[in-house]
Amino acid sequence: MKRELAWRVFAGEYNDSTLEIKGDGEKTPSHIITPLGGKVNRLFIVGVLTDVENVSEGGEFVRAHISDPTGVFTLYSGQFQQEVTDQLVNIDVPTFVAVVGKIRTYAPDDGEMYVSIRPESIREVNADMRTRWILETSMQTKHRIGAVAEAMKMNEPSMQELRKLGYSIELSEGVVAALKEYQMTDVENYVALVRESLQYIAPSKDAPPEMHEEEQIILQKPKKEAKKTKKEEPKLKKEETSDDSEETEDTVLNAIKKLEGDEGAAWDAIMENCKKTGLDEDSIEEALTSLMDKGFIFEPVLGTIKTT
Repeated sequence: MKRELAWRVFAGEYNDSTLEIKGDGEKTPSHIITPLGGKVNRLFIVGVLTDVENVSEGGEFVRAHISDPTGVFTLYSGQFQQEVTDQLVNIDVPTFVAVVGKIRTYAPDDGEMYVSIRPESIREVNADMRTRWILETSMQTKHRIGAVAEAMKMNEPSMQELRKLGYSIELSEGVVAALKEYQMTDVENYVALVRESLQYIAPSKDAPPEMHEEEQIILQKPKKEAKKTKKEEPKLKKEETSDDSEETEDTVLNAIKKLEGDEGAAWDAIMENCKKTGLDEDSIEEALTSLMDKGFIFEPVLGTIKTT
């Protein structure tokens, strides 16, 4: 079974979601359908980690919040993600973080649903990474807006017709399901979210006035000084790890160049090609994320990778 792709979705869209399609059996994943047709099982988000609190007596279960320009994501992490839970507890908030996580829902009553995220990995990042995420998420949100707008023109929204227009299977399925669930999706509301997000990162010498107080604190933080040590071994290990990462990225990038046509290379094909070189799936995904962060590749359509 292929691994679900990590969608880039703003909090404002994710938190509006009220439809979950549950998988049949253990091996079939569940999905949240967002108002713009995102068929989401996993997410990749970047924002400001504003707080982390224990929600159980023993401290083995924590709740955290990450803000982006459109709202706040809620995260829950426990003993089954002990490494991530420990990371969350030990991060000095507020700070910029990048998170890959799985969907989580809570439905206290019929017709009522709250969404959150169960983090699979988390790492501290800088403001530049946050900016790149906002740009990429804006592009993908506009793509979904376009798909919804096309479907709304149809007498009967059809997955097949959306596929003919070039939209992916996942998005086409999601858009048709979204229009049934949310009736008349307020597309203009999400257009405004994208516009506000882009204005939020408009080049400026000073922090924009609408910037969250937590973000201003982060940008004013003095940079952490590296701890001095007499031992040279840890330094050598870091350099070796860095070299290994660069070698992995080179392998993945070469695979993409080899596989991509005019429309790009399929995610699954990249995975299979790189596995033949001895790389494992986690290393490949980390390399893909890093290459995106550095601007060497991008994802024009969900599940398709192109070099820049």
